[in-house]
This record gives sequence, C-alpha cells and structure tokens, in this order.
Amino acid sequence: MSGIRLEGVWFRYGKGQWVLRDVNAEMGEAGITAVVGPNGAGKTTLLKIASIIYRPVRGRVMAFGTDPWVLGERERLFLRREIVYVHEKPILLRGTVERNVMFGLEIRGINKRRAAEVIRALASELGIAELLNHDVKHLSAGQGVLVSIARALAVNPRILVLDEPFAHLDYRRRGKLLGLLEKLRDEGKGLIVSTHDTHLIMRIADKVILVDYEGVREGSLSLLDQFS
Repeated sequence: MSGIRLEGVWFRYGKGQWVLRDVNAEMGEAGITAVVGPNGAGKTTLLKIASIIYRPVRGRVMAFGTDPWVLGERERLFLRREIVYVHEKPILLRGTVERNVMFGLEIRGINKRRAAEVIRALASELGIAELLNHDVKHLSAGQGVLVSIARALAVNPRILVLDEPFAHLDYRRRGKLLGLLEKLRDEGKGLIVSTHDTHLIMRIADKVILVDYEGVREGSLSLLDQFS
C-alpha cells in the first residue's frame, strides 16, 4: 500500500476558483516521487494536502491506510508526525542552527546525548556542520533550506515532503542534497520532491506527478516530456 493516496480530491481557497479538481494520485511509497509543473498550477497545494496540512474540500486523503480527517485531533497529530513537509522558504526559530535542528527531537522527548549524535551526523551529511553554532538570522536562503531539511530528517519521518528544495542551492550544495536523497531512497524512505529542475530530478526520481492547468497526472519519467 502506498504511503499517501488522494481519492477524488478537490480544493480551493475560500470561495475562489478550484485549484485542484478531482485528483487521484499515489505518492510517498518507498522511493522518490517528483512533482513538477508550472508556477501557480497547484503543486504546493497538492503537497500540503498530502502532508495533512490542508483538508480537501471534496474527496479524501488516505495516509498509511487511514483517513486522517476522520480522526480526533490528537490521533491526527501523531499521524502527521509521520509525514514532514519542508517549505520552499524555511520557517526557522530564533537562535542557533543547532537549536532549530534540535527542536523536533526535544518535543518528542529524545535525550540530549542521542539528539546531539543525530544532529552532528545530519549536519555533516548536509554540509552545515560548521554552522551549528551560528544564529539563523545570518544564514543565506540556501543554508536555511538545508537547516530546515536537517530538522525534518532529525525526527525520522516515514515520508519527507520537500517543496522546491534545490531552488536556493548552489551547484555544490545541490549535489550534496541529491546524494542524500539517493541514500534515503536506498534506505527505503518515502520522498516527495517538487522541483522545476527536471534535469536533476531525472537522475533520481522513480515516478512523476505532473501538475498543470489541465489537471494532475501521474506516471513514469516520460511525463517530463510534457513539461519544460
């Protein structure tokens, strides 16, 4: 069974026009699902629905075989913790990089020694070890993205959802993140990645979801031929 399944999902903001119409898609199973499409077509909305942040106006979302929106608030929170969404423009806490990466571990009650080990390992893999004691207000946009990804991975979600993670990264950091995503895929992690960089995603994606003004389609990498 896939990690996340959208069944006949419709969504709009308030009483505006429909952003998503009758979407049926599966994503988040072990491997990398690439979400591609033009700006304004609904990619971020789709990701937030899959991450149990937005509730569909119609249709339903199944996460690991459960509809989160029929659960109580507490049960839904536990389910949401299995799916971590990372914004294109990171929302960071005041203070150091280390404090930000530590945050999710603290609220889950992980002891400080184990948390420190996790943080050091992730910081090294993402190339931000030298930034752990830096105040986040001095970070570049690309560094902020990597900190946000480290914070997400620290809590070991079953599915990691990344919204345009390559957008603010230079060539070296793109390569480092790409290598980490490949490693996570090989370890069985479910990854959902939206991007405009089809050349990058073609190197690692297992399937594609194309979101454009005609609707939402899923399939193999050949779908990328319809998006440029």
